Amino acid sequence: MRGSEDFVIDVGDLLQKVEAAAPIEAVEAVADALGAMVEARGVTLLIADFSGRAVVRLTSGALVECARGHGIEQAETLPLAGTVYERVLRTQEADVREDGGGAVMVVPVTDRGDAIGVIELELARYPSAKEVADVRSAAHALAYVVIAARRHTDVFEWGQRSTPFALAAEIQRRLLPASYTCEAGQFTLAGWLEPASSVGGDTFDYTQDRDCLQLSITDAVGHQVAAALVATLLVGALRNGRRRGMDLADQARYANDSLVQHAGPGQFVTGQLVRVDLHAGTGVIVNAGHVLPLRLRDGRVEEIELRIDPPFGVVAGKSFDVQSFPLQPGDRIVFLTDGMQERNAVDLDVAQALADTADQHPREVVHALGRAVLKETGGDLRDDATMICLDWYGGPPRARTTEEGADPEIASGPA
Repeated sequence: MRGSEDFVIDVGDLLQKVEAAAPIEAVEAVADALGAMVEARGVTLLIADFSGRAVVRLTSGALVECARGHGIEQAETLPLAGTVYERVLRTQEADVREDGGGAVMVVPVTDRGDAIGVIELELARYPSAKEVADVRSAAHALAYVVIAARRHTDVFEWGQRSTPFALAAEIQRRLLPASYTCEAGQFTLAGWLEPASSVGGDTFDYTQDRDCLQLSITDAVGHQVAAALVATLLVGALRNGRRRGMDLADQARYANDSLVQHAGPGQFVTGQLVRVDLHAGTGVIVNAGHVLPLRLRDGRVEEIELRIDPPFGVVAGKSFDVQSFPLQPGDRIVFLTDGMQERNAVDLDVAQALADTADQHPREVVHALGRAVLKETGGDLRDDATMICLDWYGGPPRARTTEEGADPEIASGPA
């Protein structure tokens, strides 16, 4: 095998090949370059599915046993638990193992802590440390290719859906952020939504600009399409207000008045809106009839006491209370919807689950909470269970530590 010191990827040439290819073939262009770099016998992308409990091997052409088909596209779903893929996604480290006369290399495909999936290479021999490092860099570039390509094709979205979406779930999916995880210099956050069998109206959202981090978590009354439409109205109003430069009080008032004006009788949404000043390191929150958030600080988990306003859409012309939201470096804040506390999940001790996952990345924390609520309910969720985990590091705005799309200092250990 030629050493990678003899093979250098021409980034300009690679981007030209990606751009020249159809969106669905852009990943293959990068895979071909990766394969040439280390003379791989095979290169495949495995993308994380929407359940968070499996990866999906996307291939085309030959039929794959037990795979889902969509034209020539094949999607083979592989459970994560106990696999090398789980270890790579959790630790964000490459895994290289001897395999017969060659080796198999699995490396993470990640952008800002958002674990998009892994890429698996079948090699003729065990790679050098430099070859592993070069493949990791190329896999990081692949993350951006996937992000760009998925805007133009449904194939990645289709592949990530291990089960078909109902109409309400399709609407709900469009209300969530494009990336569920974000690592930044002053914070890391991750969100997750476990949908009920009858799909409620839960959402979460976040955005960061030069001065602040803003996030929201909401729960629309009802189920199915009716709840999804109410959630659409609220999230649309919140995003519109935010993008028009409204402060938190005006965003809340605008969203409330939009529901009062356009939603039907008895339709309302509970929720919390949060704004963190990245220069001052201080936060404010609006609490519209929502479940109190939890804080893990110095090893102790406690509810954050907040004054409670009515839900959005109940009182016309309502002005909402913008409350102080104290933050200290090292805080972990978890925002929840009431699906995490529903009556058939009464045995779930969320506080204990937070304590037990204190050393894990927020991405793994929300996955663990999702698995826990499914276990306690026997998989029969009566209401959506949604959460955001925010780790606050504090300090002035700054660059973060990163290695190929992930911060190694905050990665989780193996399961």
